[in-house]
Amino acid sequence: MSLRAGQIKSSENVGKQVTIRGWVYRLRKQKENAFVLIRDDRGDVIQCVFPVEKAASLTIESSIEATGIVSQDARAPEGGYEIKGKDLKIYNVAGADYPIGEYQSDELLLDKRHLALRTRKMVAMAKVRASVLDFGRRWFVENGWMEVTAPTIVKGAVEGGSTLFKLKYFDEEAYLSQSAQLYLEAMIFSLGPVWSLTPSFRAEKSRTVRHLAEFSHLEAEAPWVTLEDILKVEEQLVSYVIQNTVRERAEELAYLKRDTVDLKKVEPPFERVPYDKVIKVLKSKGFMVTQEDGSKREIQFGDDLSIDSERELTKNATKPMFVVGYPIAVKPFYVKEDSDNQGIGLAADMLAPQGFGEISSGGLREDDIVSMTTRIRKEGLDPAAYDWYLDLRKYGSVPHGGFGLGIERLVRWITNAEDIKDTVLFPRTMSRVTP
Repeated sequence: MSLRAGQIKSSENVGKQVTIRGWVYRLRKQKENAFVLIRDDRGDVIQCVFPVEKAASLTIESSIEATGIVSQDARAPEGGYEIKGKDLKIYNVAGADYPIGEYQSDELLLDKRHLALRTRKMVAMAKVRASVLDFGRRWFVENGWMEVTAPTIVKGAVEGGSTLFKLKYFDEEAYLSQSAQLYLEAMIFSLGPVWSLTPSFRAEKSRTVRHLAEFSHLEAEAPWVTLEDILKVEEQLVSYVIQNTVRERAEELAYLKRDTVDLKKVEPPFERVPYDKVIKVLKSKGFMVTQEDGSKREIQFGDDLSIDSERELTKNATKPMFVVGYPIAVKPFYVKEDSDNQGIGLAADMLAPQGFGEISSGGLREDDIVSMTTRIRKEGLDPAAYDWYLDLRKYGSVPHGGFGLGIERLVRWITNAEDIKDTVLFPRTMSRVTP
């Protein structure tokens, strides 16, 4: 029976014969011996030592099956265990021109992403991401929320028409979904608190370290809630995901050189900071915004927060914060206005610490059909495209709200990744749609 590297690395196996299948991760040939680092199908690595003539035809990424005796040697890489090889079966000798070496440009690694996924960095990142998704699901299940699936081919915008991907849907024009939110709202009337994990698409012409054209969107919606109810759900969910991921993926985070001291301290409550206070803080720091003509001016009330302003706000923080009370003019048409504070939306963004910025956005949804229709028209959208959505306000509307969390942005913060493209296996940006 073939074992994996992690199963072999044990003092109980010393002196025993084992078999492992995998790929040649690193290869060093000396006069008498060949030192072969074998990567198994879980991304773990162990060294196998063969007489050099037996491994003569091997190349990097050749697929093999090795059988030998386990020994313990402090000099052996990857944990001090190695296999003294006896038998070697070769499934495929990889081409000698394998393009992924120890040091490569970021562009080449993106061009050859299908091969770069085999690197230890990408393996570690994929495992962290898997844990984030797993613990996100567990939190909702444990707290009685129902998982649902919304369509990704839609007729209307959620986050503004300028960032829609158009497509031909038989004889009609349709779009790729920017968010499952509108459909989740429809489901709360019969299923109660619901959540989904679906791809969302934004045709933003942004070349930044935190923007993707396609991303994984964890969204939730519930009836009979207040804004504070929603914020509590968000901070409990994020804290749960982080604490458990840090525990389960300690080895991967260590490989990625992520100091987890601050992550281990992330727990509710997160600070709620009013938008007007945020503007005052940024003004006191002399923060400037860039206008469409390229000129700069001092930030002022009514400006939406940008990547730069969020970075300035959070660069010295150790826990996430909520910015609450945005002007409703900078928020989408579905945001409910605060009845006690005209012009202010009942919405909040969660900003990750240390400059990572917004990772989730949520709040209460407008539940009055007249106000909603007015807002839709004001956004330059066609109310006819939202007939079914307006029906939710016509037939038994209730106070309700929810949020959307960007998985890649959360993973970027957890792993301290410089670029969000490293947090997804096959990134899609405005300049990249392959492989």
